[in-house]
Amino acid sequence: MTVMVEPGIDRIRPDAFNQIIRDELPMAELLGIRVERIGDGVARGRLPATVQLIRPGGTLSGPALATLADVTFYAAIMGRLGPARMAVTSNLNINFLRRPAMVDVLSEARLIRCGRRLAYGEVSLYSDGDDEPVAHTTLTFALPG
Repeated sequence: MTVMVEPGIDRIRPDAFNQIIRDELPMAELLGIRVERIGDGVARGRLPATVQLIRPGGTLSGPALATLADVTFYAAIMGRLGPARMAVTSNLNINFLRRPAMVDVLSEARLIRCGRRLAYGEVSLYSDGDDEPVAHTTLTFALPG
């Protein structure tokens, strides 16, 4: 598969990244995760709230929220580096702050530092329509050398 990158810009377009989700990230595809916006070290993602993601207690599954954060940060890295297909998660720490509403969850990723071998950043998760975060994640990715 050829990845489309905007001419003269190192970032990958959301449609090209979403094709990577469909082709190469089966867990994210199964959850319905999509990336809506990608910029230089930033990205915005969406996880649809579905009955399959409800856990006991009437809240959304924590592993699904962590997957959303992971995928969105991966998009932010590609927004800085271009198609870095072999970048892999080396650490993910998520703090659940409050129960998400039973609506789509939005993620806002921000790359804080990008070196030659490691990328570090954060992702905040929000219930759609609410400005207060439901979770905060810090991540480190190992970059292909």
